[in-house]
Amino acid sequence: MTQTSPRPSWPTIAWHAIRPRPLPLSLSPILAGSAVGWVESGVLRLDVTLVAALSTAAIQIGTNLQNDAADTLNQTDSAERIGPVRVTERGWLTPRQVLTAAYSAFALALLCGAYLVAIGGLPILVLGILSVLAGYAYSGGPFPISRGPLGELFVIFFFGLVAVGGLAYLYTGAISPPALVMGLAVGFPAAAVLLVNNLRDREGDREAGRWTLAILLGPVGSIWLFGGLLAGVAVALLGLAAFGVPWTGAALGLAALPFGVRIWRSLMAASSGEDYNRCLARTGLFQLLLAIAAGVGLVAGAYLHGAA
Repeated sequence: MTQTSPRPSWPTIAWHAIRPRPLPLSLSPILAGSAVGWVESGVLRLDVTLVAALSTAAIQIGTNLQNDAADTLNQTDSAERIGPVRVTERGWLTPRQVLTAAYSAFALALLCGAYLVAIGGLPILVLGILSVLAGYAYSGGPFPISRGPLGELFVIFFFGLVAVGGLAYLYTGAISPPALVMGLAVGFPAAAVLLVNNLRDREGDREAGRWTLAILLGPVGSIWLFGGLLAGVAVALLGLAAFGVPWTGAALGLAALPFGVRIWRSLMAASSGEDYNRCLARTGLFQLLLAIAAGVGLVAGAYLHGAA
């Protein structure tokens, strides 16, 4: 049941509706994919990087907006939820208004995608359409992804493999094995963000008829899966290094792992919504630091090797 609370200012409503704090999930694979493309092509395409960042951010924002409206309409969200504010549940905006904003965000993503399609052709068109459809299907359609246990896999695929591989393709016209391994390296922590989100919301989700992975695994299993995703990051970065120079430079991303381990320990001790929200925000920051460190190491390694 939607509750009504005093209506804040429009910037505040927009902030809560868009949910900008998790946006590193969109930015991190773009940074990592651009580093891969730069090293493989020898050219930095700022136009490609910036337009791709805007497109992926628009898809994520559209997904967040649609999720806000859908979870109120299907009564998943209620006044008792412990996660961040939802504007439709609070009565600040109607579901119709939020869904209109969501579709506008998806339209912006497609508009940006048209520029990228002009560069990358049919493969980028296919990846772009699939990404927008996945954003819609997360909360919409007859079988919403958010209501089942496959959300983390979809995140790894779209916020890891597709985003990084697509950027590399725009730079080089091909998707190399190292690009896919880099996609896994940034996709695993993106999945960890969703896992923490669903672990926090597991009781309300269960009552709403959801069967997320966090519900199926329970708190202990979910915490161990978080640790497994961290281990997957380490394996992916070491796997990149195994490709030899210049890919060895990506191992600099391992410097972010101690921060990830600290988040894991905090998750073990989490007992309130605020605890889980801090872990969620820090996991997004971990992914961003990982992408920056791995990308800088990769580019620096390539230039040092070229100068040698």
